[in-house]
Amino acid sequence: MIKKKDTKVAKSNNASPLDTHLLEQIVKLMAGNDLNTVDIRDGDKRVIIKRGFAAAAQAMPAVSSMSAQPSLVAAAPGAAAPEKNDEADYVAIKSPMVGTYYASPSPEAKPFLTVGAQVIDDTDVCIIEAMKVFNNIKAECRGTIVKIMAVNGQTVEFGQTLFLVKP
Repeated sequence: MIKKKDTKVAKSNNASPLDTHLLEQIVKLMAGNDLNTVDIRDGDKRVIIKRGFAAAAQAMPAVSSMSAQPSLVAAAPGAAAPEKNDEADYVAIKSPMVGTYYASPSPEAKPFLTVGAQVIDDTDVCIIEAMKVFNNIKAECRGTIVKIMAVNGQTVEFGQTLFLVKP
């Protein structure tokens, strides 16, 4: 967590896209509510704030970019994994947040996607529930779904691969 002795932020006319006062308030809110990740989007701008790893928090600022984070991925039971050589040919759709993965818009509805489904950039691929907010996740790529990596109703981590897409 970022700590400053003087929490007053001087208003300036610099071209900084970040409102440090707002970020400090968000970090305090995270600490007060025991949250480890907050993902904020405003149009094409995005800020992800993570906390909880003491060594990383001391060495790095709490604001991270959209770069991929390494994570352990468990395949769905009974699903055959693509061959290791072929995985490099696929595009991964990754979770943009921590939350509960839902494959369909409601329990009685059919899933957003099945293996073999075609997706485009704005195709809804799943819903991730975080803090009682249901977030529709978009494909942000084009191609054919070759593997569904997440299990309906299970928790997913930030950066975890949800789907593999053949472009």
